[in-house]
Amino acid sequence: MQQPQPMAQPFSTLMHQIETGAVKIPQFQRNFVWNRHQSAKLLDSLLKGYPIGTFIVWRTKEELRSIRNLGNVELPPTPKGDYIHYVLDGQQRMTSLFATVKGLEMERDNRVDDFSQVCIDLDADEDRDRVITDVTGKEPQTYISVRDLLSAEFVALARYPEKYHSKMQQYKSTLEGYSFSVIVVPEAPIDVATEIFTRINVSGTPLSVFEIMVAKTYSAELNFDLGEQTASLLDDLDDVGFGTIPDIVVLQTVAAIMVKECSKKEILKLDKEGFIDTWPRAVDAIKNTVDFFRSYFKIPASQLLPYKALVVPFAYFFSIHQNKPSGDIQKYLVDFFWRVSLGGHYSQSLETRLAQDIRRIDTIIKGNLPKYDYPINTTKDFIMENGWFNTGRSFIKAILCLLASQRPRSFLDNSEVFVSNDWLKRANSRNYHHFFPRAYLKRQGEEEYWSNHIGNITLVDDYLNKRRIRDKRPSDYMKEFLRQNSELTETMKTHLINVDRFGVWDDDYDRFIGARCGRFARALSSRIIYQEVDDLRQVPSDDDLEELEVTEREAVRNQD
Repeated sequence: MQQPQPMAQPFSTLMHQIETGAVKIPQFQRNFVWNRHQSAKLLDSLLKGYPIGTFIVWRTKEELRSIRNLGNVELPPTPKGDYIHYVLDGQQRMTSLFATVKGLEMERDNRVDDFSQVCIDLDADEDRDRVITDVTGKEPQTYISVRDLLSAEFVALARYPEKYHSKMQQYKSTLEGYSFSVIVVPEAPIDVATEIFTRINVSGTPLSVFEIMVAKTYSAELNFDLGEQTASLLDDLDDVGFGTIPDIVVLQTVAAIMVKECSKKEILKLDKEGFIDTWPRAVDAIKNTVDFFRSYFKIPASQLLPYKALVVPFAYFFSIHQNKPSGDIQKYLVDFFWRVSLGGHYSQSLETRLAQDIRRIDTIIKGNLPKYDYPINTTKDFIMENGWFNTGRSFIKAILCLLASQRPRSFLDNSEVFVSNDWLKRANSRNYHHFFPRAYLKRQGEEEYWSNHIGNITLVDDYLNKRRIRDKRPSDYMKEFLRQNSELTETMKTHLINVDRFGVWDDDYDRFIGARCGRFARALSSRIIYQEVDDLRQVPSDDDLEELEVTEREAVRNQD
């Protein structure tokens, strides 16, 4: 990378470069927010010869998605083969200057700011602001808009009273001759340019990898806009209950297919043309993954996924193995899903573990069972010990997936319970029913850990939870349902509950929780392929949270 080059840029040259497309505002820049008063202050500083700070621009031939229009002016594309100068610092000042000089109408927050109304007070003395936005009460020929001053011919200016002629000429010369301080960052890689941008804007929100890649992969020629393409994909997934897949997971999928790595560093290095070529394949693979999750695992909504990042290795699989998996390959994939979910595998070092699992998927594609370096415990005792109910935990979500796969039915009428992302986001959702209500157990002196346990959770309709069950003892409310639902015994089997053997009619919570965790254990054990590593003790943990919950700011700060 060449060293940044400081230089002086005349006012007229800078305005011309914006107007001709040589200077661009990249998409990852925030929206223009300055108002006319702020612009007037900036122009006033120029007229008084004050410094207004340095502009930092990135010179490159790499075409990014940029903001083409400013207000009511459509800016042309940069001529092919020419360098583009993307603004890294000074966007608000530069846009403000251009909007004022051209008299643009800038629409923000359902209002329009007319920058042609930024004017110079021809009667102002040296101690007052010369550039104003309010001309109320002033005579028409005692002020002139900045746009008219800089664009009008001498004949037009001559129509003003003669006493203002020399002042207007002085102001026009001062503005057109003002030299801006500009630092040019020549031909740096995009990750360096965006890192510079992030460090300059330390008080703002750092750029996400997705924002950077939207800018980097934009192609007018190929009609590719990653932001629009991703929005379209997520709209399609939302139609089938999987619209909460994060955009970083989409990027990780493309990277996995292209280079078998998913780190932010590797994503930022992806070749633009290769990314665009891979995109349709990645979209198909993600959609096939969602179909598999919904049809085989019977997961009805993405909010139930133990980790959204599970999409990545499965999409990698479907990018290579496009047929529906069967036989041993299917068994190994199922084992992989449950091991990752129950083992809290993606709660730490996500990028490293995704890379390892991509290699495991390669092993599965070859028809072989991969080796794992962490144990899984599906025993009743482990589930009881590790069952604290928190919907952010992968272990708990895995068991919720198990429950959802049974297609649970309503206690009231045996109709299928509707499961969607809308109500799966909070642990206190009315659709997560404590079969033995917590208020009832509290009255019985039960400890909170045991009452708020996954073994006590069922998926029910919101109506039942709020109006029919509340804090009643199970034997009471279940007798009411039995009078209305003659198939209640079969209904409860879809919740992995045997009403006659689990102590339901006796309100025996200890018996219930033990029996139900035992039922979970048998179901999960049938989905795992035993390996020697499983003889090691899996340590119970309540911090197996989804690593994607880390904020983008923390992620960007840690990406090096």
